[in-house]
Amino acid sequence: MDVILEVADFFALDRFYSAIAPLPVVSHNTTYGGISQLNPKPYIPATQYLPLGISDYTYASSLERDNIYRQFVSLFMITWLFGVLLYFLFGGFSYYFVFDHATFTHPKYLKNQVWLEMKQALSSMPGMSVLTALCFVAEVRGYSKLYDTFDEAPFSLYNVIQFPFFICFTDLFIYWIHRGLHHPMVYKTLHKPHHKWIMPTPFASHAFHPVDGFAQSIPYHVFPFLFPLQKTAYVLLFFFINIWTIIIHDGEYVANSPVINGAACHTMHHLYFNYNYGQFTTLWDRLGGSYRKPNDELFSRESKMSKEEWARQTKEMEKIQQTVEGKDDRQYDEDEKKTR
Repeated sequence: MDVILEVADFFALDRFYSAIAPLPVVSHNTTYGGISQLNPKPYIPATQYLPLGISDYTYASSLERDNIYRQFVSLFMITWLFGVLLYFLFGGFSYYFVFDHATFTHPKYLKNQVWLEMKQALSSMPGMSVLTALCFVAEVRGYSKLYDTFDEAPFSLYNVIQFPFFICFTDLFIYWIHRGLHHPMVYKTLHKPHHKWIMPTPFASHAFHPVDGFAQSIPYHVFPFLFPLQKTAYVLLFFFINIWTIIIHDGEYVANSPVINGAACHTMHHLYFNYNYGQFTTLWDRLGGSYRKPNDELFSRESKMSKEEWARQTKEMEKIQQTVEGKDDRQYDEDEKKTR
């Protein structure tokens, strides 16, 4: 994440911090583009592949780039703004071009659901960003095993196998974290806000309680502290994870795969609660006895949107929901459904 931070510093944040915490000009010193400071620290690029150098504002603030408080605030802002942008950009694309809007008439689709999903996501993102930024600060301050050039890998093939290794590692631990969030002692407080959406839209992808959302991301942050990971690969994987989260909530059941835990598997999780906790694969659900094969009807638009299928889903879902949650406090808009 130090690469992203340096890009943000060079193009925007150096100027921002020089405005809010300017460095007093001292005489008989070294000058950098009209901005001067006594004995400035040498510039060391975050990555050899993108050495940006310095700007007129690099040494113009009393809050230097390696100031831990500045790093935390910067990483918090980057994480928050990036999360919101990604959420609306890719969530919006999926909602308008992939998500089947006929889902609006499903008996378990909530009144004003899209707005409620957005409200939950936007209210949770600052909290999730604070917790995430703490991990990023530790990374940029050199406590992780992130490496820069491909030559720094433990062995040449590692530059390739780090991707499936990362997926397998995180898939295992997210399974157990997610399953733990369904324990009755924590479910209603932490995880139920995400299960409010029985028939989710892509905007439900980040609609979590902030502690829940961060808890399920912990394996992503732990990995680079335990194992080497190339910096660019880390950014790409972080990007992929957020896109994947949107994909499994889009209701488009493309992959009828016994291995991939795609949208169809995740729909089973939202409908029936105690199945398919995995993030990327079905492996740990199979080993843990929590795998539920998606209904065959989901892979045909005519059958997955039929009233008969919805009635069958609803009947089974309500039985499980009563066991897991008790009384259903969701608000369904039956009048609106009748007019569609």
